[in-house]
Amino acid sequence: MNRIIPVASGKGGVGKSFLTVNLGVTLARMGKTVILVDLDLGGSNLHTFLGIRNTSSGIGNYLNKQCGSLEELIIPTDVDRLYFIPGDGLFTGAAQPHYFQKMKIIKELPSLVADYILLDLGAGTGNNIVDYYIPFSEGLIVTVPETTAILNAYSFLKSALSRSIFRSFPPHSEEREIVRNFFKERLEGSGESLEALAGKLSAINPSGSQSVRELIEGFYPGVIINMGRSATDRTLGSRLRSISRKNLGIEMQYLGYVEWMPGVSRSITGRRPYCLDNSDNLTKSLEGICRRLENMGPGGRIPSFEGDGDLDSLNWKETL
Repeated sequence: MNRIIPVASGKGGVGKSFLTVNLGVTLARMGKTVILVDLDLGGSNLHTFLGIRNTSSGIGNYLNKQCGSLEELIIPTDVDRLYFIPGDGLFTGAAQPHYFQKMKIIKELPSLVADYILLDLGAGTGNNIVDYYIPFSEGLIVTVPETTAILNAYSFLKSALSRSIFRSFPPHSEEREIVRNFFKERLEGSGESLEALAGKLSAINPSGSQSVRELIEGFYPGVIINMGRSATDRTLGSRLRSISRKNLGIEMQYLGYVEWMPGVSRSITGRRPYCLDNSDNLTKSLEGICRRLENMGPGGRIPSFEGDGDLDSLNWKETL
């Protein structure tokens, strides 16, 4: 049984694609079969991190019915047990697939044969990104230790959860209208959480109210703090956990803290995964994250990173 892990970020420039590739390399070197899927359609560049020329058919071909399955798109990399499905955003419209095209991709992913399938998503909170994140229970969110990036990561989690709840009800239903109106209001600082939404739904649909509670309980994303430079940076993951628990009523896991290293930019320019040529705190952090994933098992919960702490230096009440 494969494990499908979408990797997202609330904003660009936080190292999401770099981490996706190097997590894939690390898992493959641990003996796992891994497929990297570039779902940043319209901005596909995962091939450059792997040193692969952009000449192979990709998901753009799949969406344009030039190949029959995702399996046909799999190509090997220079790393044993690591495979790749290109995004291929060269086709007009590839970045804006319609709903049924997205569902076709999502439904076919579980049929791919691998231990892990890592999905590199685009940055931001648009539906064409969020829709690839919410069907899978082991999603990751990558951020950096900057206030704007942390807030964007929180916004992504909020958008993903609201989208998941919204889509759990039939089109044009009264429940969807309640969900839409609920998320128009500011939760932060209001004293309300998503439990209040479940209460509003219970008046018209008790089973719908229960399904919302189950969605909240089952939504358990993991966060990785990337490009950290100080001891204070290490505590941001736990602060994001605290904010998400308070305002959204969700639990999340702090998967790990990845230290900034000067050689990262050279590895990207050289189009070669960092983990293949380095052994340092960065690679050790990635190994720790992969071990947590392994120890968890499909659908389970990962013990959070030991770097948990608290952070009072930012006025989160004002910024959220």
